[in-house]
Amino acid sequence: MPKAGDTLWDIARDEVEKRENNGDDGKRVEVCEKSVLFMGSKNGGKTTIILRCLEREEVPKPTLVLEYTFGRRARRHNAPKDIAHFWEIGGGTSLLELIRIPITVNNIRSFAVVLVLDLSKPNELWMTMENLLQATRNHVNKILAKLEKTDPEVAAEIKQKMQNNLQRDHPDYDLVDPFPIPLVIIGSKYDIFHEFDSEMRKIISRTLRFVSHYYGASLVFTSKSEALLLKARALINHLAFGYDRSKSVSVDHSKPLFIPAGLDSLSQIGPPPTSDSNIGKMRANTPLELWKKVFEKTFPPRSFSDLQDSKDPAQVSQYAEYEVDVMRAQKNQEFEQYKRNASKSWKEMDFDPD
Repeated sequence: MPKAGDTLWDIARDEVEKRENNGDDGKRVEVCEKSVLFMGSKNGGKTTIILRCLEREEVPKPTLVLEYTFGRRARRHNAPKDIAHFWEIGGGTSLLELIRIPITVNNIRSFAVVLVLDLSKPNELWMTMENLLQATRNHVNKILAKLEKTDPEVAAEIKQKMQNNLQRDHPDYDLVDPFPIPLVIIGSKYDIFHEFDSEMRKIISRTLRFVSHYYGASLVFTSKSEALLLKARALINHLAFGYDRSKSVSVDHSKPLFIPAGLDSLSQIGPPPTSDSNIGKMRANTPLELWKKVFEKTFPPRSFSDLQDSKDPAQVSQYAEYEVDVMRAQKNQEFEQYKRNASKSWKEMDFDPD
């Protein structure tokens, strides 16, 4: 009820606050906040996917370091809008240390990862995937180790949630190693990938199916096609806003893959695509290692140094700031002068012979 003396603006403000904080039945509704980290191949289309998920008509710009944005969505009419925090790491595998910035002990319960892999560059695919997922897993495991000491119930809840991606009666329940937080793997540039030789496509597709199933992740192939982007968006909206997860499945290697977590199986994927005699000669401690050896036999990896991004963000016009750049140029000149003076002084020093 409006109070005596309330102006029209006071009444309007109170009504807005009431609608934002309460559901249709008048009960208070908590606003849900979730976070998603996008990482993957350099120039793989991460920014484009984020903008499409947020329905923003913007021209994507290259992400050189770490970018942040957010989106808001209401689960139903007149309900408060949930918030999703979107983080994106640029530079491919060159900025692994930045993973620890967005993923913290405070948001780990509601955090998810989207790994975007460029299907048009299979020789970089495994190295990119392995380095990024391993760095993320190591960081998350450190957080979980701390939580086991400070809040063991939360740590157990996070681990159990990932185990639940597979039903206990699933034949692969004891054969997989779920990623510690929700994971979606997106194979981008399907339009280019579709032009590959059919056998190459089959090897890449089956390998990514295995990796996704092994980690308890969802897998989707996408491109600039609106229909394929909508499928990727559906998986991301599930992570970011809690939308119902799609239960449709596409495992035909001649078509774009779409496999939500837990809906694949090792029996359907089949063994690594190589002869039994070759498998017998390969030494591997885990199924994942075996698939890696088979994949890299067909697609020899580029060296890790080749995948590093040598571009200095401070020299990119996108981040230009006049005052800062002027001061930096001055300091660079002073430093160069200092080095010349120091070198000259060193040469002029007299040393006594032994």
